[in-house]
Amino acid sequence: MTRLNQQAYKILFEEIQRCATNDAIGETERKIVYKRLERMQKERGTPANYDELRDVVIDIYPQFDPKVLKKAAKVNQPPSPLWTIFGVLQFGLLTFAGLAGLIWLANLPYPMIRKPVAEKAPLLLLPSYISMDNSYRGAIRDLEQAEQLLGNTTSTKDIELGTEKVKSAQRHLDNLPVWFLGYYPQMYCRFFSCTWQFTFDEFENARRRVAKLEAIAFQGKNALEPLAEAEKNLIAAKQKYRQAKTIAEKEEAIAAWQAAIYLFDEIPLETLAGNNAQIKVKGYKHEFVNTQIGTYIAAAQEFDFQAEKIKSTQAQTATSLWEQAISRLNQIPQENPRYLEAQRLIANYQVKLEKSATQKSSSTYIEAAKKIAFQAATHSQNPPHSAEKWSQIASLWERSINILEKIGVEEAGYVEAQKYLADYQTNLGVIQTRIKMEIEAKRILDDANTKIQHLLANPPDSHQQFKNELNSLIALLQTIKSGTTAYGEAQQLITYAKQKVK
Repeated sequence: MTRLNQQAYKILFEEIQRCATNDAIGETERKIVYKRLERMQKERGTPANYDELRDVVIDIYPQFDPKVLKKAAKVNQPPSPLWTIFGVLQFGLLTFAGLAGLIWLANLPYPMIRKPVAEKAPLLLLPSYISMDNSYRGAIRDLEQAEQLLGNTTSTKDIELGTEKVKSAQRHLDNLPVWFLGYYPQMYCRFFSCTWQFTFDEFENARRRVAKLEAIAFQGKNALEPLAEAEKNLIAAKQKYRQAKTIAEKEEAIAAWQAAIYLFDEIPLETLAGNNAQIKVKGYKHEFVNTQIGTYIAAAQEFDFQAEKIKSTQAQTATSLWEQAISRLNQIPQENPRYLEAQRLIANYQVKLEKSATQKSSSTYIEAAKKIAFQAATHSQNPPHSAEKWSQIASLWERSINILEKIGVEEAGYVEAQKYLADYQTNLGVIQTRIKMEIEAKRILDDANTKIQHLLANPPDSHQQFKNELNSLIALLQTIKSGTTAYGEAQQLITYAKQKVK
């Protein structure tokens, strides 16, 4: 017998938790007392009384509740003779539990246990026979119901109920002991109506049926989500189209509408959702095509209307609008009822396009050159810039010059074009000079940085020689012109070098 039983230890443990503080010292005190109590638990001998328990905790926790100590001491004492009656009852319960355990052991699903029991004492396997009979009946029943529900699905409820039946059939099959395949309990079946045929082929067939039905249920459930998403996207696209006020907004809604229809075609056909999708998508596609063709024609007519308004002042933009109109109409297939209407509009717009091309004047070139020149001037602001950026700006000036040079002497805008051409060529020359300055400044700065790094890594033996080399670097850096990106860093290096010279 140990000196401290578990029940008394638990009572003391709870009071220690209450008395201890929540800091490092409190944690150390708890560990000391716990070790004392654990040591007393391991010791064999007379159970500890009140005074002994008090001596364990009182030096650490003077505030320890005496009532708790008395309670722990009482619980720690051995039971009185009155407990012998309960001991007899306990023995009876243990005996009953032992018999129940023996039956449980005999019914464990292990061949080395069940086969000998089945041969010598088959009555002990009565719980297993009842369980197997129920499991077999349940598996067959649930499989047949699942096949009916999932093989002839008419709604989502069929899929949900079929899934539950498949899970139930799987649980029943899991309860059937595989080692008992081919065994027929004659004594049990003499009194009860046994319906199973425990053959390996039938068992494997049932397993395969369950796996197949699980796959069908899984696919059916998964297919419902894309169907719902497709219908949701379709409704949103239609709503967006109805609310669209411009051609651009309508075409954006048409693209979303078409994307939603594609989702219907991606749903597997062998599922309930796939069948429903194919039934619905036919009507959806017919409605979509009619709307799409109508939008193409409406867009083309809108582009033509805008082009007519600006053709005298913005010929290039008008040309682009007629080209967009023809592009929209060319998308209408030949089998569509509105194909001939589209072809008539295309012929009309092509005539306008050709007329616009012949009427293109020098003013168009001048406006285009001015726009590019404006970009170049804008990019030139807030210098300095890198050589790469100056090169991009120079490219813009060159483009402006090339456009102006297309205007012939016989054209009305030639004189105006020459005036702009002279200005743009001057600006281009300035930019090219900037590029050369930037490249040269960058080269000098890189060269100076390299020499500084070399000088710091390999300083000369003579201080005077060191100063001379620094003065040479200062002179080199002073050649970098202001207005370049390298100028600021060059000035910093000059200041640094002058400090070193001193």
